[in-house]
Amino acid sequence: MTIKEQTIMQASGNRIMTRDREVQIVGKIDEPLILIMDNVLSGDECDALIALAANRMQRAKIGKSHTVSDVRTNSSMFFEESENEWLQSIEARTAELMHVPIAHAEPLQILHYKAGQQYQPHLDYFTSGDVVNNRISTLVMYLNDVEEGGETYFPSLRFAVTPKKGSAVYFEYFYNDPHLNELTQHAGNPVTAGEKWVATQWMRRQRHRSF
Repeated sequence: MTIKEQTIMQASGNRIMTRDREVQIVGKIDEPLILIMDNVLSGDECDALIALAANRMQRAKIGKSHTVSDVRTNSSMFFEESENEWLQSIEARTAELMHVPIAHAEPLQILHYKAGQQYQPHLDYFTSGDVVNNRISTLVMYLNDVEEGGETYFPSLRFAVTPKKGSAVYFEYFYNDPHLNELTQHAGNPVTAGEKWVATQWMRRQRHRSF
């Protein structure tokens, strides 16, 4: 019998209570742990994140080399760490949800996909170079309802998450079993109608921020 690996997020029942919000768990895979959550962000928070990021978007890049590639055709930007008090409240909530101190968090990233844009299957954690302080978990928060397409798709699991404004998908990949980590390979499916806005929070194994 295989022993179930320990998880980072201790999720039981169908909701998670943070200091400022009740988040509903509407879907779950146990190994690797993947949670679909509703009510992670309010509608006003989604709209504000888009408005703050809209004029700061640039062609998204991939890997530690930060190169432009057809693997990823969307645009993106990073906020500064705790850029303002309003953003700090969102970061505090994501850290509480992800069960990792905010000091381990990368800056919040905003992604924008126009019709036809996508991000082909990839892993969020680093597989080469200095991986001592590797990423261990991801929270993808959807900032708008997508007219058609744009699902977050896990090809090895044949599992897709449809974007819904204010909802999120969480997954982690710090397991001792490499196969479980590899199952978190995922893609941003092409948007076939409308557009897609996403906020992504990555957590590291060790402290990443300077404060």
